[in-house]
This record gives sequence, structure tokens and C-alpha cells, in this order.
Amino acid sequence: MPSLIERLLPDYDEALDLDGFSGRRLASRLSAIAEIGLTAEDGSGRPGYSPAEKKAKDLVCDWMRDAGLAVRRDAAGNCFGRRAGRSDHLPVVLCGSHIDTVPNGGHFDGVLGVLLALETAEMWKATGFEPERPYEIVIFSEEEGSSFNVGCVGSSAIVGAPLIEQLGGVSDHNGRSFSSAVEQVGLSLADFPAARRDLSQIAAFVEVHIEQGLVLEGHGLPVGIVSGICGLVSLEMTVTGQAGHAGTTPMAYRRDALVAASRIVAAVSELPGQVSDTAVATVGQLNVSPNGSNVVPGRVRFSVDIRDVAAEPLERLVARIVETATRLASTAGVTLSWTRTFSQPPIAVDEKLKAQQAEAMRAVNLAAFELPSGAGHDAMVMGEHVPMAMFFVRSKDGISHNPREFSSLNDCATAAHALSRFLTRLVTNTD
Repeated sequence: MPSLIERLLPDYDEALDLDGFSGRRLASRLSAIAEIGLTAEDGSGRPGYSPAEKKAKDLVCDWMRDAGLAVRRDAAGNCFGRRAGRSDHLPVVLCGSHIDTVPNGGHFDGVLGVLLALETAEMWKATGFEPERPYEIVIFSEEEGSSFNVGCVGSSAIVGAPLIEQLGGVSDHNGRSFSSAVEQVGLSLADFPAARRDLSQIAAFVEVHIEQGLVLEGHGLPVGIVSGICGLVSLEMTVTGQAGHAGTTPMAYRRDALVAASRIVAAVSELPGQVSDTAVATVGQLNVSPNGSNVVPGRVRFSVDIRDVAAEPLERLVARIVETATRLASTAGVTLSWTRTFSQPPIAVDEKLKAQQAEAMRAVNLAAFELPSGAGHDAMVMGEHVPMAMFFVRSKDGISHNPREFSSLNDCATAAHALSRFLTRLVTNTD
């Protein structure tokens, strides 16, 4: 299969190479990161706090140093590249995303936001622009939460969320603890609180991300302004029955955890529509034990991802799912335990920043089109504490979390110019 750069460059309009932006540089960097954790299906496999994620972070840190940025890493593994401002005491404009992926994910999710933040610094360097206030690129750790069902870990550490108690008790499907995972990349969970920042020293947080949906494509638009981010609740449920021999345990005497779990899973898919037109719920991870072909399953652990754009129906749906799962488990003669592993309310984008985004879009001849985000991002964590804004970049066929995930280089370049205009205004404004 052709490399990512070979797929990006042929249709690229080099007229977009202006103001210090380089489409070839961006394509080359996207392709280089895609090679780290490349899967057999040509996807990306860089779980949070894995050696592959660290290797990708280290590579971007090298590029940030080459761009003249001061690079540092905090106690939670977040990486920063800082461009000093003429008034360097002013609160910083922070821009970036994550670089970890879901299992066999795509090559743009998160990564594009990091590299476009870096492109802005490259453009300023090429044109001799001097920011008035400091600017920092951030690579957040473990946004996806694909191994431990706890996402946005790095951004949560920055805002001072209480992580130690929550993360100290979680493990992946192989029984590996979160603590041991971070230790393999040279970190310690006990040190995570040191990553907390003085949030009064962050003027704004900006994130660019692929849309992961069909709205922009349906409207024929390369870039959009995010109007707000949906709320997200992640549950982990465990159904416990009784393991037994598949040949000698009569059907009437079975306490099959998988049969009970399957009824719950089916109910999860039916409940959102009973609560809200915008609500969704997904079981995306299932672990069966003992997982033998001739053994009645004795325990099933699974994730439940619940989202909505408004807080009240979101919490109502969570309660409905827990209530229904409890009832179905009781009817099947098995037990249910559950924990809320992550919770984030819906977050609105800062209205002043959104107006400035619209101006930046119009300045590069783009429609100031707004759309909500159905996916959670580090921006939702940051946006609870500091002014936040997001841009979306068109996703081909709306595909994401999949090796077929793709955004054209022309769309990425267009987003780079809109972002640069927006950030230039933010780092020039000293109010």
C-alpha cells in the first residue's frame, strides 16, 4: 500500500504554500508519525503511555526544537513547545491535541491538531512574526482511553483533576495496572499531581481536530467552527455468573454471564432514542472470562460510552442504562457491578473566541460554518477551566477510528491558514 505521503501529495494544490506554510512538510510529518505503531491493516496503534506513543512524542519534540521552541515534558507525560512572547509574562495561548490512538485507528485523529499547531510556529518563524504573548504547543497524553477506559488523562492532570485515586485502581484487559503502564515510559503515577498548571496563566486553549463525521462533507466545506462539545460519561460494567462445563451444565441451571451481558448490550443500543434525539450509547469493548470455547462464561466486563449535547438528558440516560442493566442481570440470576470511569459535562465554546474564529475564516475566504462536536476531546476538559475554541477539518466519508480515516492535504492546509490567522490575533492581543 502507498505510504501516507504518497496518498496526500498527488492532489495537493501548491498555491496553498504561502505565508511560510509547507504542504510537503506537513505531509511528510503526518507520514512519519503514521509509521510509528503502523498496524498490519495500515492503521495506527499507539495506545496512551505506550512506547509507540512516547516515540511519536519524542519525534514531534525534535521538530519543535528545530522550529526554535523550548521543549519540556511534565509529570503526566504531556509535552510542550514554547515560543516566548515580547511580553512573556502574559498568560499563554495554548494549542494542540493528542498523538495516541485507538487500536488500529487512523493517521489524522489528534495528530493533525498537534502538527497544525506546529505549522503555525513554523509559519511565524518563516515570516519573522514576533508574538506579543507566549505561545505553546501541547501534546496531551492518553486522550483516547482505549486501554484503561479512562480518557483525557493528560489534560485532566493539567487542570488538576483528582487522578491518583481513580487511576490507581484501574487495569487493562490483560490485568496490567495503569501504574505499571506509565512506569514503562519513565513516569510515576504518584508524580501526576505535579503536572497541574496555574490556569490563570492560560489565556486560551485552541484545538484543531478532524470532524469524525459527515456534516462538513455534506456541506462541501473543508473547515468548520465547533459550537460546543457533547457531554460524555464512561461506565465499566461487570456481569458475574458461574463458569461451568459447556457439555455437563444443563441449560436450566446455567448462570451464563455472557448471555446476560448480551441482553444488556442490546438494551444499551435501544435506550438513547427513548431519552433524547441527540443521545448515543455504545458498548465498544467486551472481555469474557474464562473465554474458553467449551466453558460457560462466568464473568463479562464491558465498557459503556454515553454522550449527549445537554447535561440533563445525558444523566437521565446514564440512570436508565444502569437501572435497566441491574434489572436484566437480576432476571438472569447473575450479579452486576459498575463504576463511572469518566464523566464530563457538555462544554460550550467561548463566544468571544468563536467570533474571532469567524473573522479568521472569512479572512481566508471560508464560510464561518458552525457545528457541534459529538466526540469528546481534550478541549472539553480544558474548556471547563479556560476560554476554549475548536476547528474541525473535513473527514472523507466521515470515517474515523479506522485505518481508512483520511483528510485531504488541501483541507489540512486550508485549516492551517485559518488557524494561523486566528492564533496570530490571539498572541497579538494583550487585553
